[in-house]
Amino acid sequence: MKRLGAHMGTAVLKLAVFAATLLLAARLQAQQAVAITPQLEEHIFTFKEIEVLHDETGMLQWQQITAPATSARFKPNRASTPQNTKLNEYYWYRIRIKRDSAVNKSFLLEFFDQTIDEITAYMPTAAGGYDSIALGDHQPFGKRLFRHKNFELPVTNSHNGEAVYYFRIRSSQLADIIVVLRSVNRFVGYALDEYFSFGIFYGMILIFSFYNLIMFIAVRQRQYLYYVLYILSVGLYEMSTDGIAFQYLWPHAIHWNEYAFAVPLLCISVFTLLFTRKLLHVRTKFPLLSTCIEIVIVARISFFVICWFFHPQWLNYKFIEFIPLALAYFTGVYMLAKGYRPARFFVLGYSFLLIGFLLKFFIMLGYSWLNFGAVSYYSLGFCFITEMFFLSFAIGDKVRLLKKKRERARQEMIRQMTVNARLKDNLNRKLEQQVRERTKELLEKTALIEQQNKELAEVNDLLLEQAEEISRMNALLEQDNTQLRSNVEKVTQARALSAPVNFEEFSSIYPDAESCFRFLAGLKWKEGYACRKCGNTQHFPGHQPFSRRCSKCGYEESVLANTIFQNSRIPINKAFYMVFLIYSAKGKISSHKLSGILGIRQSTCWTYLNKVRALMEERKKELRQADEHGWSKLVC
Repeated sequence: MKRLGAHMGTAVLKLAVFAATLLLAARLQAQQAVAITPQLEEHIFTFKEIEVLHDETGMLQWQQITAPATSARFKPNRASTPQNTKLNEYYWYRIRIKRDSAVNKSFLLEFFDQTIDEITAYMPTAAGGYDSIALGDHQPFGKRLFRHKNFELPVTNSHNGEAVYYFRIRSSQLADIIVVLRSVNRFVGYALDEYFSFGIFYGMILIFSFYNLIMFIAVRQRQYLYYVLYILSVGLYEMSTDGIAFQYLWPHAIHWNEYAFAVPLLCISVFTLLFTRKLLHVRTKFPLLSTCIEIVIVARISFFVICWFFHPQWLNYKFIEFIPLALAYFTGVYMLAKGYRPARFFVLGYSFLLIGFLLKFFIMLGYSWLNFGAVSYYSLGFCFITEMFFLSFAIGDKVRLLKKKRERARQEMIRQMTVNARLKDNLNRKLEQQVRERTKELLEKTALIEQQNKELAEVNDLLLEQAEEISRMNALLEQDNTQLRSNVEKVTQARALSAPVNFEEFSSIYPDAESCFRFLAGLKWKEGYACRKCGNTQHFPGHQPFSRRCSKCGYEESVLANTIFQNSRIPINKAFYMVFLIYSAKGKISSHKLSGILGIRQSTCWTYLNKVRALMEERKKELRQADEHGWSKLVC
């Protein structure tokens, strides 16, 4: 029984191995092999000609891939062009090539997409083994087998029959795994044509840029500058995605090359919106839409800064450019609907660009039936060229309309000048007629006026004689008035200084503080000025009224300093009158009476009364010989 069980187990194991071998053979037979014939020059691998294995763990090695169990996991490609839908994850691709022994041409395998980060190719050898070759833009450009923007691998000539080729691929961007089999002659011709096309493409960009730069320098309109920057950004973006920039601009900057496309892509969005706003006059015609454009520009720049410094992998989300592109397209459609004719070519150009962008966008979302290989890959570049043509037409159309508008304005100006000239001639004729009539009228009136002037001259002579007589009488009256006014002033002053008078009468002599200060200054410095600090006799007017400042030491002395009125807080004219009353009463007046006369507090009057009495006692001898102005001797 044990031997029977052992034999049965062995039989089951052999049956399982045989079934797996049959299954593997069936799957291998399902994959279509591409035959290299003498007539073949080029073949693009599509659909079932490529088999795919998604290495989710990233741990599968070459030895495991060739094992029957793992090899059976390869699935035929169901789209025309496979893609790495899971970014930064490893995918294995397998193709079959059957070589005819009669073919003596050399062939290459070419990967079209230049953005693939890592490609490890396992190429069969004549000895039945495999050689591994590392490719991808994570390696300096100088390490490539061929100095070409794409990735090329030589197909060995010594291996006849059917051979299997394996490729292990990883990329941080969505990559199209376009594998092309070409003969060397076809590759050389194709590469020359391709670089020639690139030369035309980038040459057109430079020509467009140079032309619009000249226009900007000539007319100083910022729309040309924005358009130049936009075109240059498009060119740099296309160079980054085509691999031309990696080949010629930064062949050793591997890390920069991975995200270099993001900088010109940002510039495309920003300068597209700035160009749109300036070309279509959005700020003046639709301010709200202009504000939306500014908000989108700030948001796009902010998103770029966040991605660049914190999440570089987000830069691969190129679909974000749909927002500024859609806003620019909507702006053009809106302005066209409003009747702005230059928006025609603008909308047409951005329609092509929008179609190219949507094609790329839907392919990225998984609509693989839209992916036509190289045509789809270069579709956005074709749309950029078409858009540049139509945008140039839009600028030219705007210039043409402006020129037409200026011509209409010039014709209108000429017409208006003609009308003005006619009106001027008519007006001049009317004015000449009126001048003749007016001249005749003036001549008649002139004769009348001359007659009246003669009569007026006679009257004037008489009036002159009377005026001379009146002048003599006025001179005599003026002398009498002056004498009378002088006498009145003398009488008033004498009365005020010799008899009891009220404050109103006293104020007629010293009506304000200025007259009081002038009187004090005359008393204080009647003998001449001398500085109390340095004795200098030269002075300048001080900052306070009637004060004097020493020209040597700068000491300023006010007119109240060192007088009885120093530090006084009552009006100076009332202080004058108080001194006068005390002097006139010979000090025999009470502070209560002074308070009632002047309207000042009794305590203040009492202080002044005692101060004046003390000064009168000191200057008793001087006051005995004083005249009616004796009260002034109490001041200084």
